[in-house]
Amino acid sequence: MADESGLNGNINHYGEATASTSRTPVEDAERKSEQSEEKKGEEEVINTVPFYKLFAFADSKDVILIVVGTIAAIVNGVAMPLMTVLLGDLIDSFGQSDNKNTVRVVSKVALNFVYLGIGSGVASFFRERQASRIRSLYLKTILRQDVAFFDMETNTGEVVGRMSGDTVLIQDAMGEKVGKFIQLIATFIGGFVIAFLKGWLLTLVMLTSIPPMVASGAAISIIVTKMASRGQAAYSVAGNIVEQTIGSIRTVASFTGEKQAVSNYNKSITKAYKSGVHEGLATGLGLGAVMFVIFASYGLAVWYGGKLIVEKGYTGGDVINVIVAVLTGSMSLGQASPCFGAFAAGQAAAYKMFETINRKPDIDSYDPNGRKLDDIRGDIELRDVHFSYPARADEQIFSGFSLSIASGTTAALVGQSGSGKSTVISLIERFYDPQSGEVLIDGINLKELQLKWIRGKIGLVSQEPVLFASSIKENIAYGKEGATIDEIRAAAELANAAKFIDKLPQGLDTLVGEHGTQMSGGQKQRVAIARAILKDPRILLLDEATSALDAESEHVVQEALDRVMVNRTTVIVAHRLSTVRNADMIAVIHRGKIVEKGTHLLN
Repeated sequence: MADESGLNGNINHYGEATASTSRTPVEDAERKSEQSEEKKGEEEVINTVPFYKLFAFADSKDVILIVVGTIAAIVNGVAMPLMTVLLGDLIDSFGQSDNKNTVRVVSKVALNFVYLGIGSGVASFFRERQASRIRSLYLKTILRQDVAFFDMETNTGEVVGRMSGDTVLIQDAMGEKVGKFIQLIATFIGGFVIAFLKGWLLTLVMLTSIPPMVASGAAISIIVTKMASRGQAAYSVAGNIVEQTIGSIRTVASFTGEKQAVSNYNKSITKAYKSGVHEGLATGLGLGAVMFVIFASYGLAVWYGGKLIVEKGYTGGDVINVIVAVLTGSMSLGQASPCFGAFAAGQAAAYKMFETINRKPDIDSYDPNGRKLDDIRGDIELRDVHFSYPARADEQIFSGFSLSIASGTTAALVGQSGSGKSTVISLIERFYDPQSGEVLIDGINLKELQLKWIRGKIGLVSQEPVLFASSIKENIAYGKEGATIDEIRAAAELANAAKFIDKLPQGLDTLVGEHGTQMSGGQKQRVAIARAILKDPRILLLDEATSALDAESEHVVQEALDRVMVNRTTVIVAHRLSTVRNADMIAVIHRGKIVEKGTHLLN
């Protein structure tokens, strides 16, 4: 006890016990979401992508389908104006004085309607298939990003929201709406071409309805784009609050933070609701304006068409043909207006997703370049390292920090919270790169080694182990791709986990629950140790691996750690004597500097 007090006193001379801040996960989520929202607000002017870029990930098969679908949509769209020609012929045939001839002409027109219907039906067959590829690319790109990206540019709620919600908007914008839009534009052009051919005077008069309709459509597009972007931002914030709250439900419940969580969620939903109301109002007013113009055109066309029959020799069929053709074309333009809303929403949704997909991280775990050695000894050296976290660039953690750890030895880092102990772990794992200086493994700069390969040689056990909502076997197997059941059992045995696992009714197939909530702290930690040593790492990083455990659990876990540290270079971040007493070297870190170094016996 005297030794322990002495060492603890030495540590506390430079530091203090770890203590969590009083901020709840919900407040954390709200704070991060507000920062994200502020950032989005700054980018609002440039938050869309050009429409053609929605198809940036199309392969050759997609291109063929798009071309065929476009042709089919045009054919399908022109069918409606062609029908107006048949309608004019039908009306003229009804007006003939020869009743016998009327039946023959009407039968011929009716047969043309059948042919037109068959052609339209065949042309309506094709659809799209790219949204799933965008989802896959987005997830793959998210997983290859460096840790700094998650610190500064995104959060879990945003990623989930984009994967589930935004891809639907993109799918809508580049799928059925595109075919419909092309079809409606073909109807618009075809209608006016036929109208000019059948009666250009009446068509010119009716053209006065076009400018107001175009203005309405443009206004809808601009307003809906802004409202859609704001709505997506608000829903992303709300989704993140829910994810944080449910993921930390025990903490929320213990601090009676339910009311605050609901309040924060309601704030975000209210913003989304207001954006939705404004979007609906803009769309409704725009469509109302379009429909007003259409019905006003009816009155103008009927009055002027009557004058043309009397003065210019137009037939009733010609006048009806022109009126229906122009109104069909105009109506199709009005029906195309909602497509602008879908396109605008899809472009806004695609902006952040495509920006992420195209982002190349500074530390790329998918990069195949870099050296791969036969094996490593495990010598670690941090040489004149200067470092600050990207999210807190003005707060310098290390200024000329140096540390050397020989292979096969155990080094313990102690000191106050925020002194830089865990930063050493992050730099060795290459979660971050130093602004200057070098991190060396066996004398080779970490940047020169292939990242995926070197991480396969390093095992990490954190203070709060993260377990996935699956079985114990799957959690341990996560440490090594293609691990056999014998390797998993051997790792569990070495980590002192085999005894408690064998006592469970389902053994290794026991489900651990969300974030491992069905297991005790000591059990979770031992599963995490088994996972870390399954790949037989040459370097083992223990970031306060026993600090959150009670004395009994700590003893069992420490016993497991003593087993697995043999013949491995081990770096321990700790506050407890039991963790560091057997270390070959203890380094006391204070404000980013090593102020004392030695062994437990020396102290």
